[in-house]
Order: sequence, then structure tokens, then C-alpha cells
Amino acid sequence: MTPISIDGAITIPIAIVSKALQAEMGSTIQLIVTAIVVFMAFASVLTKLLNPQFIRKNHFLRTLLKVNLFWLTTRVLGAIFIVLVYLQIGPEAITSSATGGLVLNDLVPVLFSVFIFAGMLLPLLLNFGLLEFFGTLLTKIMRPIFNLPGRSAIDCMASWLGDGSVGILMTNKQYETRFYTEREAAVIGTTFSAVSITFSLVVISQVKLEHLFVPFYLTVCLAGIVAAIVVPKLPPLSWKKDTYIDNTPRHEDDESVPENHGVMSWGFEQAMQRAAAAGGVKQVLVEGVKNVVDMIFGVIPVVMAIGTVALVLAEHTPLFNYLGMPFIPLLELLQIPEASEASKTIVVGFADMFIPSILASSIESDLTRFVIAALSVTQLIYMSEVGALLIGSKIPVNFFELFVIFILRTLVTLPVIALMGHLLI
Repeated sequence: MTPISIDGAITIPIAIVSKALQAEMGSTIQLIVTAIVVFMAFASVLTKLLNPQFIRKNHFLRTLLKVNLFWLTTRVLGAIFIVLVYLQIGPEAITSSATGGLVLNDLVPVLFSVFIFAGMLLPLLLNFGLLEFFGTLLTKIMRPIFNLPGRSAIDCMASWLGDGSVGILMTNKQYETRFYTEREAAVIGTTFSAVSITFSLVVISQVKLEHLFVPFYLTVCLAGIVAAIVVPKLPPLSWKKDTYIDNTPRHEDDESVPENHGVMSWGFEQAMQRAAAAGGVKQVLVEGVKNVVDMIFGVIPVVMAIGTVALVLAEHTPLFNYLGMPFIPLLELLQIPEASEASKTIVVGFADMFIPSILASSIESDLTRFVIAALSVTQLIYMSEVGALLIGSKIPVNFFELFVIFILRTLVTLPVIALMGHLLI
């Protein structure tokens, strides 16, 4: 996760090796993922019908395969979509490069390669004291400002430098192991899984404003911090319970530093205690393999199903245009040119983060394109990846709550972005 510079761009090693794997495997990834998604649909249906004893007795297999009716339907739907797209048969609305094709050919290969390395290496990040050490140091900042544990700053850093999905996977693992409460996991997953610097550059390039990248990214950071302070104080995030996954309450003294220690020495001691309990090479490898299987087999079918449905609605129905209409008066109030065209891009970002910048590229005003690009990045929740990952994880948020959080983030960040746009352009 250490930031390094490659060809003048800041990135992290996990992003580099995952891209290398993706390039090496090429179109084989689509075939492998298609087989996995179809297998998961069959295995989940058979488990539901037969409930075999070996699955009942194995906690890992039971968690992976024994799902409720909603998730079973989602997996079956994901399998149908992926077969249609891979074989290029059936309705074009599902198989086109703007809908199911976008998910299978552009998004899934990235997730597959990231999941392999993130899953295997996650135990090194979580089990050897890094979060305990930095968590203790950063509590003085994170707790007063965001009412979150110090360790959540590491989740944000992983997203910011690498990939939002890595941050969500870290948050989910921390929630499952009782390091985050329900409220903390929901807030971190929806607020701190920031968009990577690399993807932000792709977005600003799409709207032909690359020369404004530095002020653009500073605007994104400012709007993101404002949203991180305001949105968790509003429902539905403010309604989340401050209890752990097993319903035990958060202990107030969890983060206090004993009198005989300084912050640095206490952080170091906490880190050493955590590292001592990490286990040997075999335990780390087993946990890594379980992570990979859990992510690839459990999450990708959900991404395929929900991502495709969201993109079909965005491309082939006027739903998002209608949802964007209430924003026209607000855009006009903020003196954003071409407000009617801009409004069509606002809610469509809930389907996929990249669609707003594609639609915005035909808008003439530099200011409007700047605002749309920055807004699409700060909205953060989009169903073709982050939203589907959150719903597929144990983090306690549902589809409706994600949509409400998306709208709240839009309302909070839009005035900040518009103000910065007027100052810069």
C-alpha cells in the first residue's frame, strides 16, 4: 500500500500487480468469471434445495452458499446476464457494450485481478499491527472530527491511492472481526471508500479538462471532507446502532491511552500484541485464500446482476432523466450553465460513476463539465461497483439507504463544487 511513482503517476504496488495480471490473462478472465458466476448460481440453488450435510457443518461454505431468497435470485440473475453477455445472445439492452458488456469486459476483469491480490495480502495489512499502530496515532483526529476510530484513516488511504473496492473489503473484514460497530462500518463504507487518484484522472480526461487536474482533485478532496462531516450526522447513517456485529455495545475505553504510556509507545505495544497473535505462514495463507474465494465467488455475481440492471435502466429508460429534474432549479441557483443538460447527469451517477462524464463530454461549458466531473467522483456510491460491493458485503446498508446517502452526498457536495468551479474557471 506504500505510494510509489510510476511514469509520473502516484499509485500503489497492489494496483500495479493487479493490472499486470489483467494484461497477462487478457480475455481469459471473462471466461473464468463466467464459469464462476454460473457455478455459484447452481451451487446456491442446490444448497437451497438439498441443504447437504457437508455444507451445514462447514462454517465457510455455509456462509458462502447458504443465502436468502433475495441473494439467491441475484446470483441466478447474474448468471443469466453473464452467459448472455459472454455469448452475445439475447436482448441488446443487456448485452451491449454500454450495459452488461461494460460490466463484464471493463469492470469485472479489474475486480477479479484486484480481489486476487487484495484477498491474499489483506491478512498482512490487518493482522500484523499496522492498523493498531496508526489507529492509536490518528484517533485524536478521526474521533473528534468524524466520530470514527483512527484505523479508519487507513481504509481511506487504501481507497484513495489504490481502489475503492480495497477500502470496502478492508472495512467489511474489520466489521466482521468486531473492530468497527454497525454505525462505523456503514459510515466508513459509504464515506471513506474514496475514489482513487488514477480514476479521477480518467474522469477529468473524459471531459477534456486535464489541465485542471490539480485544482479538480483538491476540489474533490474538499467536497469529500465536507460530506464526511455532514452526511453521517443525518439519517440513515445517524440511525445506525453503535454496536458490534454480535450486538455488543462499543466500549468507550477501547481507544484510551493508559497513563503510563505516550500515544506512540501505546500504539507500538498494541501493534506488537496484534502481530504476536497473527499465527504462522499457513494460517495467513489459508485466511488469504478464503478472502479471495469469498470476494470472487461471493461478490462478483452481485456486481454482475446489480450493475447490469442499473446500467440498463440508465441507458434504456428515462428514469434517471426524471429523477434529475428536481435538480434544475438548484443548478440554476448556483449559476451553472446548461442546467437542463447537466441535471440529466446527476442521478445517473448512481448507476455508474463514469456515465456522467461520458454524457458531459458533449456539453459546451467548461464550468458545467468541471462541476459534473467533480460531482460524479464525490457522489461515491454507484451500483455497478461500490454499491453492489456494499450490498454484497456484511456492512449493514441496503439499496434504499444507499440511494438516500447518494442524494445527500449530492446535495452537500454540489454547492461546494459549484463555488470552487466559479473561483477556478
